Amino acid sequence: MTRILLTRHGHVDGIRPARFRGRAELPLTARGVAQADALAKRIARQWKPAAVYTSAMQRCVVTGGRVAEACGIPAEVDQGLGDIDYGAWQMRTHEEVEKEAPDAYRLWRQAPHLLRFPGGESLQDVVARTSDALRLMMARHREETVVLVGHDSVNRALLLQLLDQPLSAYWKLAQDPCGLSDIEVFAGGDVRVGFLNDTGHLEGIL
Repeated sequence: MTRILLTRHGHVDGIRPARFRGRAELPLTARGVAQADALAKRIARQWKPAAVYTSAMQRCVVTGGRVAEACGIPAEVDQGLGDIDYGAWQMRTHEEVEKEAPDAYRLWRQAPHLLRFPGGESLQDVVARTSDALRLMMARHREETVVLVGHDSVNRALLLQLLDQPLSAYWKLAQDPCGLSDIEVFAGGDVRVGFLNDTGHLEGIL
């Protein structure tokens, strides 16, 4: 059995009011750093992971680095965990996009699996690269615990695959900054979810 501890990076600007952050490099805020430290302490206290894998975006690298330091293990960038490419929508506010492209924005909110971002990716693209990252990680860490530090959209895509759910269920899985999910994947392919998006370790920081 491989245990996956899936988490999102800490707080950054552009979460509220919401922007399509995507591939934009955004540093952790002071709140985000505090969240990463609290997450690292919890993981180090409860588990003994073998490795940390992060998106190449600095907000994930820094979050994962805090976890790796607390656990005394290596952290490695995996390009497959990079945030979705929002193309022309990147760093635009949701209000701006909804006003400029109401039909496309409505499709994103109601049937996200049917949209390709103008000049960017679709959810199917995200699933393809995250499934590769997941497969390679599973092969490398049989019977070990690993920490994956990704993004809201990427983590949702990973969870949909692990839970054998359709892409149309994308919006049903919340992923808060430094929220933690515990998933056990067994050799035969069975999956057991211990908990999803737990933020108990962030009390007083959220």
